[in-house]
This record gives sequence, C-alpha cells and structure tokens, in this order.
Amino acid sequence: MYCPAHFKEDNPAALVGLIERFPLATLICHGADGLSADHIPLMYEASPDSLGKFIGHVAKSNPLWQIESEQELLVVFQGPSTYISPNWYASKPETGKVVPTWNYAVVHAHCTLTATHDPAQVLQIITELTDKHEASQTHPWRVTDAPAEFTEKLLGNIVGINLQIKRWQGKWKVSQNQPHQNQQSVIQGLRSEASDAQNQMALLVQSHGTE
Repeated sequence: MYCPAHFKEDNPAALVGLIERFPLATLICHGADGLSADHIPLMYEASPDSLGKFIGHVAKSNPLWQIESEQELLVVFQGPSTYISPNWYASKPETGKVVPTWNYAVVHAHCTLTATHDPAQVLQIITELTDKHEASQTHPWRVTDAPAEFTEKLLGNIVGINLQIKRWQGKWKVSQNQPHQNQQSVIQGLRSEASDAQNQMALLVQSHGTE
C-alpha cells in the first residue's frame, strides 16, 4: 500500500481499535484461478509473543480455507471514509488552489491461514464471535439458544480459520497534509453533513490535526 509518512499509522492500539469497530474484512489471496477476494467478519486476538491473530469461519464449500499454509494473504479492514469538498477549505477564497479528495482510514494485514475442522474448536470460534457482536443487545442471543441438533448440523458445513498476522500497517489519510485552518474548516464541513461516517471522520481529522 502506498503510504506517505504523514499518513502512516503504526500504533497497535489504533490499528486494533479500527479492526474492532469495522470487523468485516476483505481477504485477498492468489489461488489457482488467480486473485480472489472474500468478505468475512473477523475477531482480533492478542498474543504476548506475536502481533496476534484473527479468527473467523467460512463455508466448507469456500476454497479459501484450502490455501497453502505458507502462502500469505492480504486482509483489509476499511474504516471511516468520506469525500472532502474543496468548498470546505478555508484557503479556497484566498488562492483557489484546492481540489477534491477522499479521506479514509484502513488497516492492511499480511497473514498466513490455518483451518480447523474440529467441531469443538469451530463451536468456540462461532461462540466468541456471536458473544462479541451480541454484547450490545438488550437480550443477547447465544449460540446455545438454537436447538443443539440444528447447531451440530451447521458445524458440519463450516470451517474455522485462524489468520496469524505476519506484518500490518495502517493508513490514516485524514487531512494531515493541510494547514491548520483547512483542517478546522474541514471538520466544520464534515459536521455540517452530519452522517455517521462524516462525524467519525471529523473526529479523526481533529485527533490528527496540527495546532
């Protein structure tokens, strides 16, 4: 990923924070038929002696899990993104030398994949994923709420995946290359639109801005 130094984000807490807020990953690999991409929700698990790993599951009919264990694949997490209008730059009336752009925050992780067919391990993976995403519900749904025979049948049709992170990088393109006055006017422009993505981007521009 092309990443100028002023857009680089290498704080692990920031990377994990984005991953946890936007867990639907794009998994890109090169197989027998060329490049392929899958979209799979993943959960990050920390490790004291490595960068950690992601866990998830795929359908048994999905060839992704059959990737060679030493082959790396690219896992992309897309965070907040939004169009930035030249009208939002405070310097526009002064020079007119402004153009549209797009602000975004992303994490790229290079990983190796191992698969598990063990029903107990697959059940643990889907239980952890379910509990995490149901936590905000008033009455969280549990895997055990479904009939046991129904769950057992489903377990036979999915494969658990573990993605060991070999290296990762973040790119936060959030107006760091603009002067302070433009950063402040961009924040105002984003907040005036009032969508969730634009409010999130306003916070990123504010937190990465110059004084």
